[in-house]
Amino acid sequence: MTKEQERNELHKTIWNIANELRGSVDGWDFKQYVLGTLFYRFISENLTDYINESERKIDPNFDYKNLTDEQAEEGREETVQEKGFYILPSELFCNVVKDCDKNENLNVTLYNVFKNIEGSAVGYKSEDDLKGLFADVDVNSNKLGATVETRNKKLSRLLKEIANLKLGSYKDNTIDVFGDAYEFLMTMYASQAGKSGGEFFTPQEVSELLAKITVVGKSEVNKVYDPCCGSGSLLLKFAKVLGKENVRLGFYGQEINPTTYNLCRINMFLHDINYNNFSIKLGDTLTNPQHWDDEPFDAIVSNPPYSIKWDGDSNPLLINDERFSPAGVLAPKGKADLAFTMHMLSWLSSQGTCAIVEFPGVLYRGGAEQKIRKYLIDNNFVDCVIQLPADLFFGVTIATCIIVLKKNKSDNNVLFIDASDEFVRKDTKNKLAPENIKNILDCYIARQSKENFSHLATYNEVVNNEYNISVNKYVKKETEKEEINITQLNAQIKQIVAKQNELRSSLEQIIEQLEKGNE
Repeated sequence: MTKEQERNELHKTIWNIANELRGSVDGWDFKQYVLGTLFYRFISENLTDYINESERKIDPNFDYKNLTDEQAEEGREETVQEKGFYILPSELFCNVVKDCDKNENLNVTLYNVFKNIEGSAVGYKSEDDLKGLFADVDVNSNKLGATVETRNKKLSRLLKEIANLKLGSYKDNTIDVFGDAYEFLMTMYASQAGKSGGEFFTPQEVSELLAKITVVGKSEVNKVYDPCCGSGSLLLKFAKVLGKENVRLGFYGQEINPTTYNLCRINMFLHDINYNNFSIKLGDTLTNPQHWDDEPFDAIVSNPPYSIKWDGDSNPLLINDERFSPAGVLAPKGKADLAFTMHMLSWLSSQGTCAIVEFPGVLYRGGAEQKIRKYLIDNNFVDCVIQLPADLFFGVTIATCIIVLKKNKSDNNVLFIDASDEFVRKDTKNKLAPENIKNILDCYIARQSKENFSHLATYNEVVNNEYNISVNKYVKKETEKEEINITQLNAQIKQIVAKQNELRSSLEQIIEQLEKGNE
């Protein structure tokens, strides 16, 4: 079976599980149960494989899942220090699922298992990374059913369906099945839920483009950062584009939504990123950034929320914040877009690249935003502006853009790329196909003007356009209209007028003759 066939089979199975088990539970809510159970299975198998690999060097027949809980306690501390968590044999996914349909207290069992997994990290470095991971998997929720019996039936079916997924060993599969299953679920629910579900999930192909832009010419980076990390899809693209071992110091992100914050941490574990190699924090990045001690970053990618409100100049401390003060003005209170941009620029390393998905208004609006663009252009931080196709994102049909920032540009020009036609239509959304991504990247790397597609603008051109950096100001679309020859057109009009006069004269003669004949 090829990778694509394997992936399609996985997606088909997950789709069936989600649709069959969802029932009266809203799709976006039920996602928490499917993802939580998938995560529970993954960490159980991940831990079992880790312990077995070590112990089988001494005893080839050793199998952690067959130990008693008392026997297993012996290796707890060492394992938590390495893996960040611990699960007793009786609480492993495979052992709980065995008799789940006969367990009248299944909801209590699962509640205790989830509490114990999170509790296993208390007092260790991984405590913050595990805290609240299962908070959204409420096994006692009325959403699962009005009675305990009904809830347990649904939980039992869910456990068995996830157990039947052909995921294999996370070490041996030809595709990143646990991570891929997560991403498929997120895509599926985001597309169904619209803005409420899709606002924190960036399509994989857009994530790939952003990641590839920031690592052009590099085989490794120190660390990657997303200040609005959502479910972590952008950060984890670096693991696929570079290999997670080539993100030397790890993956960093901050998220304001508690549910999404939990999803992001789960996603890190599902992609087998050790707790030592990621730092995902909860909070408002603009007013309470959590990674002061970790910046600067070699690669920054983000798809911040579009035109949201923030404190702006109502908070007197912000104008003196070293992230925003260089521009001499704050982003408008009703449009925080360029506040995120300034934050990311501040935390970008001198050799780094930052790629940000932006709302198109930030490219041309006046007032404070124009002053911030002036600061960015005058100080030669804007490397490239890319116009994306419309209807790429869940819940958003407008055509967004990408702004690429650098602190080490070799010239003071700005490259503008019009990629608005670089898409294929798939289902109900537009999508960047591999050839579309390649066309955009090739143009970005070549850094040259190309008729109807790109323009390398000088600093003076941008200044003369009053710091308007909309792509359509610099790249003219090809038109299908024929060029009009005015001289020829005027000659044709004269001929038509002369012919009309001739016909009118003939008509008048005919009418005159008819009138004489009737006298």
